[in-house]
Amino acid sequence: MSLDENLAEGRFISAGRAECRTPTGVQSARQLTRRRVVVFTLIAATYAVLVALFAHLLAHGGFSLLDGLLLAAFCLSTPWTILGFWNALIGLWLLHGPGDARRSVYPYATRAAEEAPITARVAMVMTLRNEDPARAFARLRAMESELAASGAGEAFAWFVLSDTTRPEIAAQEENLFAAWQAERSEGASLHYRRRTSNEGFKAGNIRDFLERWGDAHDFMLVLDADSFLGADATLRLVRIMQAHPRLGILQSLVVGLPSRSPFARIFQFGMRHGMRSYTMGASWWAGDCGPYWGHNAVIRIAPFKAHCQLPVLPGKGPLAGHVLSHDQIEAVLMRRAGFEVRVLPEEMDSFEENPPHLTEFTRRDLRWCQGNMQYWRLLALPGLKPMSRFQIAWAILMYLGAFAWMAFVALAALKVFDTERADAPFPAALGLTLFATMFAMSLAPKVAGLLDVLLRAGERARYGGSARLAGGALAEFVFSVLLGPVVAFRIALFMIGLAFGRTVTWEAQARDAERLSWRTALAGLWPQFLFGASLAALLAGFAPGALPWALPVLVALLAAVPFAVLTAEPALGRWLGRTGLCATPEEVFPTTSLTCLEAEQATARG
Repeated sequence: MSLDENLAEGRFISAGRAECRTPTGVQSARQLTRRRVVVFTLIAATYAVLVALFAHLLAHGGFSLLDGLLLAAFCLSTPWTILGFWNALIGLWLLHGPGDARRSVYPYATRAAEEAPITARVAMVMTLRNEDPARAFARLRAMESELAASGAGEAFAWFVLSDTTRPEIAAQEENLFAAWQAERSEGASLHYRRRTSNEGFKAGNIRDFLERWGDAHDFMLVLDADSFLGADATLRLVRIMQAHPRLGILQSLVVGLPSRSPFARIFQFGMRHGMRSYTMGASWWAGDCGPYWGHNAVIRIAPFKAHCQLPVLPGKGPLAGHVLSHDQIEAVLMRRAGFEVRVLPEEMDSFEENPPHLTEFTRRDLRWCQGNMQYWRLLALPGLKPMSRFQIAWAILMYLGAFAWMAFVALAALKVFDTERADAPFPAALGLTLFATMFAMSLAPKVAGLLDVLLRAGERARYGGSARLAGGALAEFVFSVLLGPVVAFRIALFMIGLAFGRTVTWEAQARDAERLSWRTALAGLWPQFLFGASLAALLAGFAPGALPWALPVLVALLAAVPFAVLTAEPALGRWLGRTGLCATPEEVFPTTSLTCLEAEQATARG
């Protein structure tokens, strides 16, 4: 058997013996296993120490039922923070340590020649549901135009897959498609299809495409209505897929488009400098069992069509029926079929838009929450890799941890009624140390991201300089401290509602920067204010000494309404733009692709 055949079969002959490789043949499976053992050991050891310290703290004065509930809440809310801490630390070391992160983390990317011809047939697939058609078609037109100019345009076919239910929006889609088709009649393969039912939600929309047109294409690049990829990024992803027949899904690192919304601007600033080190660290040990985020990814159609159809969950209620959060399950099914799922941890022209205000942000989060809670019924899917089962469990824990955190806050407030006392003084130093440790660990991804920027030559200039970077980091820190408890409380309320049959609907997301009225903000956030006021009154009346400890959460909950209104205010967005605070590199130095997109959007606006 030749070397190429051994690589294709996932084996590599070395020193007279066969070494098990991942399906693409570029990494040792044993090496990935060792990495996972290291990471799980670090997580388990950190977890054990923190839980033991907290249990010791609770045991002061006797261990009551309330203490047991507090410990359980702590145990559920802590793992996500610990994994984030270690991912960020590992990623920062990989980026700035002595080794080569490309060879260590994503060696598959080095096998694709930069100028290799595009021989695959690629479907560019955008799903729509009651979205702004002009915005969506401007993105598609910019992408198609840039790919055509690259000389590789003939390899790409374009599909607009509409689940739109509103007749006036559907009419706009059809008109805009007809105009695009008339302008690009020669050489461009353009398709528009509208379903009369959105059965299966987005996954059902993609499945319908696969049944109609899937066999005519090798890959599909899945786009949401807010997605945009530059030609260089698209071609790089496709070339990597071409080079590895056993690579099933290649997910790009997605960053936020420059936004006029202050909420989106500040949020994606924090995500931007925090994601690179975090994703690098996660990819180092997740390896061939990486995640799929549902968009801005290239997918090998044949195995996806054959192996990645989602089950319809039996029964009734919000956790039955079609799966809302399709992407993670499709990723583990692709890996079960013997194909790798990888994240390319490089910044490139791969963009999305973030919600413009807090109300829209939480609405999107609740849909993801319900979808991830459906994963409980999919943990036992037969044939999954152990790493895949861990990923499903971790996706569940992301929202379960938010619920546990709010439960912890409520239970801690009830501790004022715990009358048991000890003869020895309360170990305040231990309590303060534990609090500071958890807080520092929660900030690790953002701190690692900032250090990554500071350690890269010339990178500070891409963020507008050191002063703007520091000012933006401070603003984003305050923003995230205020945002976290508000969102966690909303998730906790929603999860309680799930138990009583409450559900969400899949509707279009708001994309434009817009003012949020006080009435709208109060209608959505009065529970946070009421909960915060109750906690504050309880602590002020029975344990005023605990108020400084609870201040970050209390301020966030009590200020939820003005926070939502302020961070949606267009005037604040304009001021941030003028000062350059929380600017991402593409705002400071726009890429050619974004310039092309801006021109298309200006034309669409008339």
